[in-house]
Amino acid sequence: MSSRTGSVRSTHTARSSINTTDRLEAQIPGAFPDLRSPSQASLTTQQVSLQQTLYDRRAEYTRSRNVRIKIGSWNVASNKGTEQDIGAWFVKGKGVEKALAGLGVSEEKRKEKKHKESVADQESRFDKHAPTVPFGDLGSVPGDEDIDLYVLGLQEIVDITSAAEALKPYTDPAMANKWKASLEQALPNGYKLVAEQQLLGLWLVIYASPTLFPQVKNVSTTSVGTGLMGYMANKGAVTARIVLGETTRLVFVNSHLGAGADKASLERRIWDVAQITQRTRFAPIVDAMGTSQNQGEGLGDEEFAFWFGDLNFRIEGMPGNDVRRLLTVHTQDMDKDKEDGRPSSSGDSDDATRKTRDDVEDAVPLPPELNPASLQTTISCLLPHDELHQQMKSGKAFHDGWEEGPIRFLPTYKYDVGKVGVFDSSEKARCPSWCDRILYRTRVGKQQYDQKVREDEETRKRDEEMKKLGMDMPGTADVLFDYDPETDGDNGDYDEREDNTEDPEPEQVTTKDGFSDELLLEYYTNHMRVLSSDHKPLDAVFSLKFDAVVPDLKAAIHTEVARELDRQENEGRPSIAVVVERATGSSPAAEKNATDSSFDGVDFGDVKFAKSKRRNITIANTGRVPATFGFADRPIEEDQDSGPFPSWLTVTFDKEPDIRTKSGPDDIQERYTLAPAEVINAELKLKLKDPGAVRNLNDESQSLDEVLVLRVENGRDHFLPMRGQWQPSALARTVDKLVKIPEGGIRKLQGQSPHARETETVKWSVPREIFRLTEAIEDLTERALAEWDMTKASEDERAPWMDNAGWPFIKLHAHTTPLWEDEHEDDLAALYDALDTDTPFAPAFSPTTPGPERVELLATVLLTFLSSLQDGVIPADLWKHLEASLAAQERARQAPDRDDQKMSVLEIMAAMPHHNATFLLLLSFLQHLANQITSANAPAPDAPRKSVEMPSSPQAKVHRRTLSKVAGEAVRQLIVRNYCVVFADVLIRHDGEQKMKEKDRALRKERMMRVLDLFLGEKD
Repeated sequence: MSSRTGSVRSTHTARSSINTTDRLEAQIPGAFPDLRSPSQASLTTQQVSLQQTLYDRRAEYTRSRNVRIKIGSWNVASNKGTEQDIGAWFVKGKGVEKALAGLGVSEEKRKEKKHKESVADQESRFDKHAPTVPFGDLGSVPGDEDIDLYVLGLQEIVDITSAAEALKPYTDPAMANKWKASLEQALPNGYKLVAEQQLLGLWLVIYASPTLFPQVKNVSTTSVGTGLMGYMANKGAVTARIVLGETTRLVFVNSHLGAGADKASLERRIWDVAQITQRTRFAPIVDAMGTSQNQGEGLGDEEFAFWFGDLNFRIEGMPGNDVRRLLTVHTQDMDKDKEDGRPSSSGDSDDATRKTRDDVEDAVPLPPELNPASLQTTISCLLPHDELHQQMKSGKAFHDGWEEGPIRFLPTYKYDVGKVGVFDSSEKARCPSWCDRILYRTRVGKQQYDQKVREDEETRKRDEEMKKLGMDMPGTADVLFDYDPETDGDNGDYDEREDNTEDPEPEQVTTKDGFSDELLLEYYTNHMRVLSSDHKPLDAVFSLKFDAVVPDLKAAIHTEVARELDRQENEGRPSIAVVVERATGSSPAAEKNATDSSFDGVDFGDVKFAKSKRRNITIANTGRVPATFGFADRPIEEDQDSGPFPSWLTVTFDKEPDIRTKSGPDDIQERYTLAPAEVINAELKLKLKDPGAVRNLNDESQSLDEVLVLRVENGRDHFLPMRGQWQPSALARTVDKLVKIPEGGIRKLQGQSPHARETETVKWSVPREIFRLTEAIEDLTERALAEWDMTKASEDERAPWMDNAGWPFIKLHAHTTPLWEDEHEDDLAALYDALDTDTPFAPAFSPTTPGPERVELLATVLLTFLSSLQDGVIPADLWKHLEASLAAQERARQAPDRDDQKMSVLEIMAAMPHHNATFLLLLSFLQHLANQITSANAPAPDAPRKSVEMPSSPQAKVHRRTLSKVAGEAVRQLIVRNYCVVFADVLIRHDGEQKMKEKDRALRKERMMRVLDLFLGEKD
């Protein structure tokens, strides 16, 4: 029975063990958190509870699994035909000379000696074009289906000394593909490629068995070049990281370090190791739930790591000839047997102390390590001179937790190609060395090293503090004796690596995820009977026991735990209920019937311009804890108002909002807190007055369908849908569209197709709405003036037109206009509706509305209508020509007379007939209105202006000295001046004012007023 050459067990124990939270930033997503770590502070209580509960129930969704991992390393020296040996030694386990490889000879294997090809015969038939392993070799190392994961690292698969290869801007995969084909041909059926990485002559490949392959996830490969200039690919490493069963990370490093036996070469190898360690980074791990790490991991974050390849560490301090002579003693008579049937150089095995049928009855063979003639004794004498062991001991390389199985085999380098045991016979006569190695590291080894570094640092700081206090000064304590460690005992501290001939004791390991793993090194040997390279292949077999997650079971338990936590959390979370009232109690029956009772939201029914629609909602706290809520800001889209509500909606609560604090969501502007069972009411008021919104609603590019988000802090959002049916309005349209509206108003066109509307013939020369409004204002003004003259002329009360030169278009106090419009909202809304439906205005007024107020209401409707016109009465293109003409007149030496200026304006306006007709109608209307009001205010014809109280001028700044000395004319001038100020802005459209200076804007306004004054300044 073959002996196991070394073992390491790693078992995951309680999470409270030391250093379990190291490098949590690299933790596998979905792994179980250490609640003490500050990095978990951002997790919610539910997230932590979910992970902790999953961790507590891990036994329900994990199953223990045992796999075998075989790691092989071989420097093929770019020799032809080496790929023909790969299957025999790596997959089949052949080519081992048991007498020189640290493997015992069991009873089953002794029969192999009778049929196995001799060394002489094997060497004599050596051919580069044929396999070199001996015939009749049954294999000594586990292989075929006994291995679950094959990991192979090759060096120098191409000639790395070739400048053509080294300077290629790409890696040629041709040679790697050739090797892969040979390997796949030897592997058992069903084994699948897991990872592959090449760096010039370095090649790493991993294959998994059909049963293990589904457990392999998060494969990541990378490479680091450390050759010429520190980055070229002739030296360096290729590395792969895999995750088994969602629990265990394995890292495999195949490296080729700097060659040479001098001190500089040794320092370069140490530098190579440091560079590979620092520069190796893997892709972030993504767990089964789709959660990804914030950043990728590096070396040291894994559970188990394996570093192998041509490390190029040599035997130091011994002449090469002496080393060859010592080792040749064991290789020269490999085919000769002793009387007991064993090879002459056999010595190291667990069966060495076991008696066989040929043993002398009373003979007790010496253990190999005590036999001065054994191979093991020779190896033990050479290993203290091994550079790798020296650097590990001195803390310069592979000292941070890396281990190596006991070396019980001959050096792997350098041999004559085609020979079994003939060391380098060339002129260079290189010293035999264990250049090819397989190292491994467990997480516990890395943790112990990190702990030692921290303890050493703390010790150093304490020593420095003691020195500062003078405690190291001579005379502070009596010297009892002198002690020099350099001359004491065996000239140094004991290092267990120096006598590493026994199997290491099992190590208990605590890893990041709390699962139980166990690693056992079973075999570590070389293959002396492979002749195609000057390096002998090297392999190691590990047994890994790990807890694998069963995805279906974990998903089911995750769902179960999440559901239970949600239930518990919901019971303690704030909860509210929202009840929508369909219509207010004051709403007329027709409006109540217009709403849809099946709609689960706020239905405003038919919506008209300037008409308020109100709906109420009731919000109740139905939970067990206080609930804080508010309407959240909506996602801002193009042409959309910011904030929680559209511009046409106002929400008013019957309770004051909470005092604003910094805590809470930033997207809630006003918060309200309700105690359990408390209720709050809110009124939603819809009122459309924005011309832009009206234009979009008329064009059907916008609707009144909205969704308000009622956000509950630490609770779920409630979505409150709203809708309304917009009734088309004549406002916010163009003059050319308005002249096509037939009798019956804009609503008569409702339901017709857009194409039908566009092809309507012209019905009017002037928009009928403007004609109706001006005619109604003239008629009502005449009545109001007459009624006042008959009923209140003798009283002390003054008529509004007596004190306000801008009446009926301007309020004496402009800041009162919004309040006045709110007070007369019903009348205004009825007038707009009458305008859209082409019905008489008289029924729209409240019976109690006095005559002057009726004029003011109609005047407000007219101004709003004119302001809403998309193109204006004088469009921007026409105004550009008018402004140019006015500017030219200003530059002229002699200004043209008034009639010529009027004719110039009319000629330009004639380009747009409907706009021109509308312009003349409005000017005629304003002129007539100014004359009417002037007549009503007219004093005696011969009364001087000073004796008459002039009306105020709320809009126009007028120097009284510029007015006519005749009182009646002065009153008219004030009226015209105010009308020009008001109507200049509502009739004329212009561009680019935002970029103009204040002086230029004032000049433009003066020109706009001058155009109107040309037609209004003189009486009919």
